[in-house]
Amino acid sequence: MEIDKLNLEIIRHLRNGRKSYRKIAEDLEITENTVRSRVNKLVSEGILNFTGNVDPDALTGHRMLYLGVKLSDLDLAQKGDDFCNLPGVVSAAVVTGRYDLILQVLLNNDFNLLEFITEHVSQIEGVQTVESFIVYKGYNLKVPYIL
Repeated sequence: MEIDKLNLEIIRHLRNGRKSYRKIAEDLEITENTVRSRVNKLVSEGILNFTGNVDPDALTGHRMLYLGVKLSDLDLAQKGDDFCNLPGVVSAAVVTGRYDLILQVLLNNDFNLLEFITEHVSQIEGVQTVESFIVYKGYNLKVPYIL
């Protein structure tokens, strides 16, 4: 599916996930049906989804962190999928630089960094090194609650 200018404008309006299709249509001077059909198409194509995101700083006992992962092999796409299936992993990205993957991870008092690395990361073959970056304060950081 091609993401044209109108699709991008609709997506921008959906940053406020509670904004009605009618209001978006009025703002963009198009019909509500056009908004609805385009949103449905974006969702069915896997380009857009709706989630309730939270500010991790507002969740007592929770901590966001980023984990840089260096792999011993180059099966990056498969490893990215493998990491996304671990508990607490919000996202995984193949990156350039000193790491092969960067993970965004949400932890809490019942599921901490030591447990995450020793019981879950260690089960994935080919992990050479990991380095954690604990988020002390996030700005404009909202994530789906996955724990």
